[in-house]
Amino acid sequence: MNTAPILPAYSGANVRGIIPALLAPRGAPKPAWMPAAISQANQVVVLVIDGLGWEQLQSRIHLAPTLAAMQGSAITTVAPSTTATALTSITTGLTPGEHGVLGYRIELGGDIVNMLRWHGERGDVRRSHPPRDVQPYAPFLGESPPVISRAELENSSFTEAHLRGSRPAGWRAASSIAVEIGRQLNAGERFVYAYYDGIDKIAHERGFGEFYDAELATVDALVGNVLSVLPAGAALVVTADHGQVHVGKNIVHPSAALLSMVRNQSGEGRFRWLHARPGCHTDLLGAAQHDHGHHAWVVSRAQTIDEGWFGPAVSSPVASRLGDVALVARDDITFFDKADSGPFELVCRHGSLTSAEMYVPLLVGTSAS
Repeated sequence: MNTAPILPAYSGANVRGIIPALLAPRGAPKPAWMPAAISQANQVVVLVIDGLGWEQLQSRIHLAPTLAAMQGSAITTVAPSTTATALTSITTGLTPGEHGVLGYRIELGGDIVNMLRWHGERGDVRRSHPPRDVQPYAPFLGESPPVISRAELENSSFTEAHLRGSRPAGWRAASSIAVEIGRQLNAGERFVYAYYDGIDKIAHERGFGEFYDAELATVDALVGNVLSVLPAGAALVVTADHGQVHVGKNIVHPSAALLSMVRNQSGEGRFRWLHARPGCHTDLLGAAQHDHGHHAWVVSRAQTIDEGWFGPAVSSPVASRLGDVALVARDDITFFDKADSGPFELVCRHGSLTSAEMYVPLLVGTSAS
């Protein structure tokens, strides 16, 4: 097993580079890591399959013949390997250090805010932390493409943060995705963005097994349906925001002694930030390394910034959203935080920098595939 974290290749084959390459002026050369099949396309669909990691796909490729026949390979996602951060990097073309959505739960002005729900301990924080202030950059290079995603997500704060200015074409049943994509392309749209979250939901709730396999087969059929509606000269790009690790009941509870030095926790189970009490920064790092260095990368905020985990530049205001010490799971574990619990324990998780979580597909197909 590789014991070093997989760091994002922000300047190369990384999810943040997909949309800038596709929305570049006509005739502009594509990056060498972009599948060649995209070079002649005059219309492009990007379909983000939430949670479809490269390793999980390759180990079940017999269940996905349509995806298997597409051109492409693995690229890296961002750090942390989590939906809020990765989707924002995909749509804006920016690193996490630039756009500032640095995790599932981040600290904003003393509040620990869930970026997907835009909730803190006191409930909705949309007024105190407006999405456009938290993430000020326009997605899609300032263009306004149609976005085909779940209809119930259209007016959410996270949608405002990472999709504002786009034109929603929401779906309520997955069968509508390909139909709507076909309608948009036939209407002459040059670029269409679509999002599907079934793989991620099943992995979280059921783990790997027959339910996951059934969902992967469903995703493969969905991709086939999209390919079938592509007009001549159009291409489909399939990618993902992160992979998954089966954690199950491998839940690690930090000790009371360690937590006595912690004023807040943020992040998520596989990339847990500890925010130190005043005067405890050095002791907290040492204690966390002692307690958890055997199954996690235990690093300081300064180390993550110096090593470029969030990109080559992280401004001071953005850096203030991070904790002081990160517990980044290396083994198949999750770090418990009672403030970060949902209606059920997640079976598969993500967020860390293992290969299973960091490598995602970049696949291209056309109607002739």
